[in-house]
Amino acid sequence: MPLMGLVPNTVTYSTLIDGLNKMGRLQEAEKLFSEMQDCGQFPDVQTYRIILDGLCNNQQLSNAIELLREMEGNKLKPDIVAYNIIIEGLCKAGEVQSAKDLFLGLSPKGVQPTVRTYNIMISGVCKAGLLVEAEELLTEMEQKGCSPDDCTYNTIIRGFINNNETSRATSLIEEMHERGFSGDASTMELIVDLLSKDKVDPVLLAWLKDSARSEMTI
Repeated sequence: MPLMGLVPNTVTYSTLIDGLNKMGRLQEAEKLFSEMQDCGQFPDVQTYRIILDGLCNNQQLSNAIELLREMEGNKLKPDIVAYNIIIEGLCKAGEVQSAKDLFLGLSPKGVQPTVRTYNIMISGVCKAGLLVEAEELLTEMEQKGCSPDDCTYNTIIRGFINNNETSRATSLIEEMHERGFSGDASTMELIVDLLSKDKVDPVLLAWLKDSARSEMTI
């Protein structure tokens, strides 16, 4: 790969690997990942993140987890972004228990979940119908000083609506309203459906219109 006496560094390799991943050329990305190490350019956390993302997006979760363990073995401490990639990949694949195990192992490793981590987990357990666990995660994150955001509420509200728990969904909609958060397009569509069935407080219609206007100004 060296050309005109120039030797690519870790940043160069990471950029090329990322490009190959985005084009769906995962095998070439993995080959380049091996090549960089053979050339004495050691991957950093960002390089590993890129490879992990490519593996998860191509449903190669066992390889992704193996690579995560390799990071830990190389004393290159994975950051929360790397863990989020794996946790989200597991949730999308329906392997919620494995995602929960990885999530529960974060604190003992000295890695603190972010709001993004909690949003991923809430989405995963909601899709699995584990609504009690979703609420427990919402409570836990606040207790640990990780404030929920718009995405958190939109995610859990959609989870409850999609699991036909309209009463609790309505309470969460009101809570989201009171805290000044906005509904996104997907959530608003579901709320409109509930309004048409008289399953939520009509007062929320005004909030729905405000949320729609907020979305248009972003």
